Amino acid sequence: MKSELREQINFYEEFKPWYDQIIKDFKFEYKKDCESRDLFSKILLNKGKEWDVEQILESFKKRILEKSPIFVYGCGPSLESTVDYLSTEIEQDFFKKIINLAADGASVLLRQKQISVDAIFTDLDGITKKEFYYSDFNIVHAHGDNIDNIQDFKEDIIKFQNIIGTTQVEPIFNVINPGGFTDGDRILFFLRSLLQPHHQVYLIGMDFSEIVGKYSKPSFTKDQKGGSIKKKKLKYAVELLEWLFKDLENKIYFINSKKVSDKFNYISLDDVSNFLPF
Repeated sequence: MKSELREQINFYEEFKPWYDQIIKDFKFEYKKDCESRDLFSKILLNKGKEWDVEQILESFKKRILEKSPIFVYGCGPSLESTVDYLSTEIEQDFFKKIINLAADGASVLLRQKQISVDAIFTDLDGITKKEFYYSDFNIVHAHGDNIDNIQDFKEDIIKFQNIIGTTQVEPIFNVINPGGFTDGDRILFFLRSLLQPHHQVYLIGMDFSEIVGKYSKPSFTKDQKGGSIKKKKLKYAVELLEWLFKDLENKIYFINSKKVSDKFNYISLDDVSNFLPF
């Protein structure tokens, strides 16, 4: 039987020209990306018949539909100050009224602040196993550079029920390709076909600046200047979101981030409460 939701989220054909450009520009190996996808697929098979990707996707969609505001957390330098402001200046139970989706290491801060995490989108290089089990859903990306990470988390992938595998090459029966490049922009691509008219999306710590936030890697103790590869990745992320947003009808706002594109909507911390639906 055809998996309707899986096919709805898959965006491989539309995204392929971007992927072809990215692997050429970064000199990534297509075969390694396939190897990583296939490894993840085999690990998922060890979960047994009780795990089904379509059922997990349906559960994730149901969660997304529960609340109107969706907050997406990136690892940029504005992440911590923005979260602190929202938790102290808006209202104490603010984060219980929204869907919280974290890009990789941003989940470390949310766990430390005891903010519930609905889902983490990760390639497993920014989180520890504490975050892996703190989230309700884990959407794990397999690419050529994180094969060792996938091996390290193999038993956790098998044990954790609400897990979804993504790839940047052709999707297969139990691993999907929603499009996107970095963990942060991939969240928006994943949401692309799940958003309903009532949803509003707010982006925190999605700064795309030269400064890499300290939550980007477990080994970081402070913000630091990004290298040339990191800068190029963030430039692609901006271009991808500009391309994606033109076809989305939902309101999407960057909170407390410096302007990097005229095509994005920005709001200050002082104005946040004026935009929230509660």
